[in-house]
Amino acid sequence: MPRLSLSPLLCRMFLPSAALALLPCALSAQGVATPNAQPSIAAKTASMRHLTGLLPLDWDAATGRLYLEIPKLSQDLLYTDSLPYGTGSNDLGLDRGQIGPGRIVRFERSGPKVLLVQANEAFRSSAADPAEVLAVKQSFPESVLFGFTVAAEDANGEVLVDATDFFVRDAHGVVETLQSLEQGTYKVDPTRSAIALDATKAFPKNTEVEAILTFTTEGAAKGEFVKNVTPDAHAMTVREHQSFIELPPAGFVPRKFDPRAGYFPSSYRDYSVALGESLDQKFILRHRLVKKDPACVKDCEPVAPIQYYVDRGAPEPIRTALLEGARWWNQAFTAAGWKDAFKVDILPADADPMDVRYNIIQWVHRYTRGWSYGEAVADPRTGEIIKGNVTLGSLRGRQDYMIAEALLSPYPDGKALPAKNDPMLAMVLARIRQLSAHETGHTLGLAHNFAASSFSQSASVMDYPHPYVTLDAAGIPDVSHAYAVNIGAWDKVAIDYGYRDLPANADQPTLSKPIDAALKRGMYFITDEDARPLGGAHPHAHLWDNGADATDELNRVLDARAVALKRFGEGAIRSGEPMAELEDKLVLVYLLHRYQTEAAAKVIGGLDYRYALRGDGQTVTEIVKPEEQRKALAAVLKTLSPETLELPESLLKILPPMPAGMERTRESFASHTGLTFDPIAAAESSADLTLGLLFHPQRASRLEVDHARDGGAPSLNEVIDQTLAATRPDAEAGTMKALIADAVFLRTVEALLRLAANPAASSVVRATTIARLDDLKQKADVKIPVYAYAVRRIEEFDRNPEKFAPVKAIEAPPGMPIGDDDETLVGFQAKR
Repeated sequence: MPRLSLSPLLCRMFLPSAALALLPCALSAQGVATPNAQPSIAAKTASMRHLTGLLPLDWDAATGRLYLEIPKLSQDLLYTDSLPYGTGSNDLGLDRGQIGPGRIVRFERSGPKVLLVQANEAFRSSAADPAEVLAVKQSFPESVLFGFTVAAEDANGEVLVDATDFFVRDAHGVVETLQSLEQGTYKVDPTRSAIALDATKAFPKNTEVEAILTFTTEGAAKGEFVKNVTPDAHAMTVREHQSFIELPPAGFVPRKFDPRAGYFPSSYRDYSVALGESLDQKFILRHRLVKKDPACVKDCEPVAPIQYYVDRGAPEPIRTALLEGARWWNQAFTAAGWKDAFKVDILPADADPMDVRYNIIQWVHRYTRGWSYGEAVADPRTGEIIKGNVTLGSLRGRQDYMIAEALLSPYPDGKALPAKNDPMLAMVLARIRQLSAHETGHTLGLAHNFAASSFSQSASVMDYPHPYVTLDAAGIPDVSHAYAVNIGAWDKVAIDYGYRDLPANADQPTLSKPIDAALKRGMYFITDEDARPLGGAHPHAHLWDNGADATDELNRVLDARAVALKRFGEGAIRSGEPMAELEDKLVLVYLLHRYQTEAAAKVIGGLDYRYALRGDGQTVTEIVKPEEQRKALAAVLKTLSPETLELPESLLKILPPMPAGMERTRESFASHTGLTFDPIAAAESSADLTLGLLFHPQRASRLEVDHARDGGAPSLNEVIDQTLAATRPDAEAGTMKALIADAVFLRTVEALLRLAANPAASSVVRATTIARLDDLKQKADVKIPVYAYAVRRIEEFDRNPEKFAPVKAIEAPPGMPIGDDDETLVGFQAKR
C-alpha cells in the first residue's frame, strides 16, 4: 500500500491538535511527513568532554554550555539542591553545606520539549484499583520545575538537552532569602555566573552539577548582613549545587511514627484508608539497616553499616573531638541489637563530600557565631534517609572558650595556659563532642528532647546543654563537668524504636516496647514548641537548662554566678589584650542565669503534660502544684534584685570605652552613657529578660485560667503584686543599689503597660493589669521622682490606650547559641 505524503498544510488539516503537539510535521526528502530531524547524541557531543554517570553530562568548552543526557524518560529520580559555598553569616542562614529537601522528579517528553516534573507525594492512594489511584493523582497538581529543548536524540529514546540555564539559576532560593531578610533586591547576573566544572561530576548513582552564581543589586546595597561578609555588597558570589540521585531499591520498610518516640515524621495523605481512620499517614525518618544474617537476634552485623565522614577541613584537636562525639551513636545501635552498625571516619582525601554516598560532618566558618544543624536528603515516599549532612559552626567553640574564661578568670599572672592544663580547651572539646553527637542525631531522624535534662544531665545528647558550672571544695567555679560524656539513656530508647530489626508486619505493641519501658523509668519525649520560653508551658522541657527541679537549679546557678562575678576582673584576659575586652566577657557571666530563669519562669502558670496515647498510662495534663509555682516565683524575682544586678566598684573602674580600632557590637551591653560602660543599662537589660517572661500574654492568660480552675494556684494579680513588691524602690537614695532599684521598678511598670496595651493579651488579662496599674497610681507617693514618673506613664496610657507607645525592652546581647530561638533543620522540612 503506498505511503501517504502530506504537505505541511494538509498535515495540519487532517491531524488533531493533540497529535500535532506530539508530532510536528515536516516534508521529508521523499515527500513523507516525519518528525523534525535531530542529530544523534554521539554526533552532537563528539567534540565535548563527556562525564559518564547516572545522567551523563557533556561539556562544550567552546560555548560554555552543559548538556544533560537523559537515558530513560519518565523514570523517577530524587532531586535536591545545596550550598557548597555559603555566605558565612548566621543571620542570613545560608551556610556552606546546607541541603534543600529531596523531591521525586521525572523527565517527560512533549514534542521538542522535555519537562522536569515534580511528583506530588503529599497526596496518594494505597488502593489496588488503578482507577482509584488515578482519581487521587488527578485531584492534585504536580509542579513542572523546568522546560528543556531537545538538542539531540537516539533511536532508543535517549535525549540530550542543553541544561545550562537550568543549572545556572537560583535553585536554592538565595534571592528569596535575601528579600525576606530585607537585604535588598538581588538577582542572578548571567554575565557573572557560570558552570563550576571543577565540582561538576557524574557518579553511578548520582549526577552532581555546581554553578558559580553572582547575585547583584542595583542602587545602594542596604543589607548589613551582606555588607559584613562580602568584599562588595553589590555582587555576592556563592555556589549552588544540584543533584539527581538514583532512588533506593525496594525493600525498605517504613516504620510507623509514634509521637512519643522522638523522631521527625515523613507524612502524606492516603485517600484510600477506611472511613474512621486517619487520612494522614506518618512514618519516621531513618536510614536503611539490614542484617547479614536474617536469623540473628543479638550483636547482628549489618550488610552495610551507616557510615559518616568528618570534614578534613576541621583542625585538630577539633577534628578528633568531632569523630569521638559522633561515634558515641554506635553505643545506641549496639544496645538495639547491632554490631558495628554505625561508623565514623575522616573523609578520604579523594572523596567528594557532595557525593550522595557520603554522610558528612562538616566544619564551617561564619562572620558571626550561629547555629549548627543536621540535615538529610530523604526519600519522601518512604522516609528513608539517603544522605545525612551535619554543619558545625567554628565560632561555637570560641564562644564556649570565652564562657569558661569569664567564669574562671584563669590568668592571674596574665599568661596563657599550656594546652594540657587548659580547662577552657577541655570544656570546648567536651562541648564539640556533645554537639557532634547532637547534630548527627538529627541526621539519624531524631528530634530534640528538651525534657531529657530533667531526668539527668546525661539523659540525651538531643537536649540543649547549658555548661554545668559547680563550685569546688575551695568555692571556686569548676567547669570540668560542664558537658556530659557518651550517648544518653533516652537516645538508646529512641534508636531502639527506630532501628531495631523487626518483622515488616510487627504490631504496635512490639514497636512500642522500648517506649513503654522508658515511660516506666520516668523518661519521656517533649520537643521544640513546648520548650520555648515565652509561649511554652511545660515545667520540665526547656532550652539550655539543667536539673530535675528548675527552681532549685536557678538558685544554685545564682550562687555560682555570684562567686564568678566576685572573682571576675583582669584575670579573665591575657597580658597585652585590651582591657575593653573584659566587657564582652562580663556579658557571659553577668547573664549566666538567663536560661535557667526561663526554665523556672515556665513553672509559673505551667502545665505538666505528655504526648500521651489513650491507654498508655501517661499523665495527660496536670496544673503545676501551687506551692511549686510560688517557689519558682520567689526564685525568679531574685533576678530583679539590686543585690543580684549590682556590679562592684572595683570592676567598674577597669571597664574602659572601646579603644581605636575596636567597636561595640551586638555582643555588648546597651548603654545610656555614650561610649562608657553603663551598669544601669546592663541591669535593665537583665531585668527586662525576666519581666518579659513573667508578663508574657500567654503566661498571664494561663495564670487567670488556672486560678479559676484551682483557687489555690497563683493568679495574675498575685504575680503582679509580688513583682511590684520585689522591685519597690526603697534602697538608700544616692547609692548604686538605689539607682538600680529605681531603674528596675520603672522597667516593671513599663512591662505591665506593655501587657495592658498588647492586643494579643486576653481582655481579662488586660483588665486585670489595668486595675493593678490604677491601684499603683492611687497609692504612689508622687513626691518620689520614680513614682511620679510611673504615675505620668500610667496616665498617658489612660488618656489614649490605643495610641499609647510602651517603652521597648532593652535588648540584651544574644545568648544562644551558647544564638536565636530556632535551630534550623532544612533537610527535614517538605525547612524544619
